[in-house]
Formats: sequence, structure tokens, C-alpha cells
Amino acid sequence: MDALQKRVPFSVEAEQSVLGSIIIDPERFDEVAQIICADDFYIEEHKDIFLVMHDFNLNNRPLDLVTLINELVNKGIYADEAAARSYLRIIGDIVPGSANARDYARIVHDKSILRKLLTAAEDIQEKVYTEGENVSHLVDYAEQKIYDIAGNNERTDFLHIKDVIFNIYDRLNVLKDGAGEDVLGLKSGFSDLDQYVVGMGKSDLIIVGARPGVGKTAFVLNIATNIAKRTKKAVAVFQLEMGADQVVQRIIASEALVDSKKLKQGNLSADDWDSIANATAELSETDILIDANPNITITNMKAKLRRVKNLGLVVIDYLQLMQGERRRDGNRAAEVGEISRGLKIMAKELNVPVIVCAQLSRATEKEHKKPMLSDLRESGSIEQDADIVMFLSRDYYGDDPEKANLVDVIIAKNRHGETATVHMSWLGQYTKFSTLESDLSER
Repeated sequence: MDALQKRVPFSVEAEQSVLGSIIIDPERFDEVAQIICADDFYIEEHKDIFLVMHDFNLNNRPLDLVTLINELVNKGIYADEAAARSYLRIIGDIVPGSANARDYARIVHDKSILRKLLTAAEDIQEKVYTEGENVSHLVDYAEQKIYDIAGNNERTDFLHIKDVIFNIYDRLNVLKDGAGEDVLGLKSGFSDLDQYVVGMGKSDLIIVGARPGVGKTAFVLNIATNIAKRTKKAVAVFQLEMGADQVVQRIIASEALVDSKKLKQGNLSADDWDSIANATAELSETDILIDANPNITITNMKAKLRRVKNLGLVVIDYLQLMQGERRRDGNRAAEVGEISRGLKIMAKELNVPVIVCAQLSRATEKEHKKPMLSDLRESGSIEQDADIVMFLSRDYYGDDPEKANLVDVIIAKNRHGETATVHMSWLGQYTKFSTLESDLSER
């Protein structure tokens, strides 16, 4: 154990120099606090001193050697003023000045990251030795541990408005040059819908809600296929309700415009076979990845997605079938809320749009009621976490035979633009959506 302790990364001199810099120039505290926190100190005594300094800063109290010593004694960190003064004198002798306070803080921060890595490695090693975990779960756990440390390592500063203005000009020039999708976000491939959802931006969480049988799975698979074909980016589809064969069969039916029932039964004409051959040849050139594990969690998803190169989009069907990282007995709403929040965080971490199907409550079935945000089942957190919420509705038109194949795509929430209702065609036999009178005619 002693040998292990000797290898623990920390720097007494750097920690003392940070504290000494603040004693010399208390205004340095704000600079240092942007880089480190109290937990980044390895020596408990230094951590306690930093916390006292933090209290002075938080309460806007003047900090000097006298007031600091008095507070350290009052809080019981030192037994008396002599002990406090003795150690603070040592700190004062170590640091020559406060000019390099940020550099000292970076050293403390880096040593803290190394210790976190060491702790994570020991934790992973302990789990390996006990062999109490499923191997795949252990690998996911290890990846998540390291990823969390890396994610918490990010520090951001204020941006001056003139720098942001330059960024906006750069963006406008890119749009002028015709590279709009790279800047605005991915287009769904449905022209009318894309007029309102002006690109699914990186880190967007997009919810597609509908009652069972309305076509939400077909809708998101159509979008996924459109994007995979056009952008050549990888599109990951997590299907919690169907097997991979069923998913691909649906995609083939919609791309080949072959009756899905005939495709399932194998009752195909020569023309059907030709259409399927052409569609599958094109689909084989895409990078659509399918995971049909019904027990997958967000941690599992992130572990898999981090290995995907050139990832452009994630599709999940559907939210209420997902499992939380921890069970909440009798409180499914809280669990679903935790999942939706986790999905938003995942979208930000991976920097890609995430489309998630969601079930709506039975209230939408009453009197052909138009879906509303309050109809999202089991948790209001879904609405809060989402950047875009779209509902699919066919029942809204009742029994009007002239509108039997008409679907409303109701954009109920749109952080990047206006809300609206887009009318689309639903070709059920092909599990295919299309913009009215336009998209299919262009094929």
C-alpha cells in the first residue's frame, strides 16, 4: 500500500503555490476557480484552506493574512493562531508571486485528473477480480468511467461578442456557398417538413410521438434512410420492439415501393424483384447500423456509439421501452424523466441529433383529439428535454375517405423555429411517408 501511495500523482508545491498566490493577491481567486475546485487538492489541509478562501470570495469579504488565520482557527482547521500562521508562512515562502497563479492551478488540475484515472482503474480492476459483472456490462462500465472523467475535464470561458460575430459571419458565408446542411443541421428529406424544421442540429433531441399503429416507426426509418443515403454518414438505429430483420424489411419495402405484406409473404412479381434488387443495392452502400437489443440502456448506447466513425444520426424506437440505469419502484414517470434527460445529454456529448419515438396517452383517441405536448406518456420531462417535438396524427380526420391516406405531422415544439402542421401522404402498404405530390414524383 505504501508503494502505491508513492505513485499517487500530486504536487505539494503546486498546491501550496495556488494558495500562496491567493494570499498575496486575493483577486487571483476568480482566475484559479475557473480551473480548479476544492476537490482537486490532494492534501486535505489545502482543500480546507481553499474552501475557506471560497467562502470569503462568495460572501465578498476582504481576505488577507489576518482574516484568513482567524477564520481557519474559528472553523477548527488549526488549533490556534500560531499553528495557522506557521503553515501559512511556509506557503508564503514557497511562492515568489501571484503572476503564475493560473499555471499553478493547471498543474493541480492535471494531477487531480490523473488521480481520478487511477481511482477509476482500481475500481475497474476490483470488478474484474470479483468477476461479478457480465463482461459486456463491465466493458461499458469501464468506458463510461473514463468518458465521465474526460467530459468533466472540459472548462469554458466567456466569449467576447466580437468573436461570436466573426463566427456568425463565417457561418453566413458557408451558407452563401451552398453548404447549408453542414451548418443548419441534417434535413429530413421531406421538403415541406424541412421548411419548418430548418435542419436537425447537432446535439438536438427530437421526439416523434404517436399512438400505436399511426406510423412513427416508419416515419423515423424513412428519415434515417434519407439521411444515410444523402450524407453518407453513419446512422445508428436502436430498435427495442422489433428484430433487425423486420427493420430492414420495412426499409426495403419503403425504398423499393413494394407492398410490405407481399414482401413478408414472399409473393413477389418479377417487377418486385427488380425493384428490390435496385433498392438493396443502394441500401448496401449506406452506413445504417441496427441494434435490436430490447434491454439496452443509455450507458450501453453511448459505449457503442463512441466506436462509430462518422456518426451523423441516432434513432431510438421507442423511449418508453427503454430501461433506466437504476430501477425506481413504482415511479415510472421519474425513471422516464431520467431517461429523457440522459438522452439529451447523450446528444450533446456525441454532438449529433438523436430522434426518439414516444408513445402518446390514450386521450388522443377520444373524439379524434389533436395531440398536444401534455399527451406525452409518463413524464413531462420529455417535453422539457426535447428541442423539437413532432406528433403524427391520422385519427384526427375521422372517417373521411378522401383523407384516409393523409397524415398530419404536428410540430408542437421547435426551439429553432416556428410550430406548424405539415400534411403528408401515408402509403401504408409500402410503410412510406412522402410530401404531398412532390417527393415521390422526384424519385
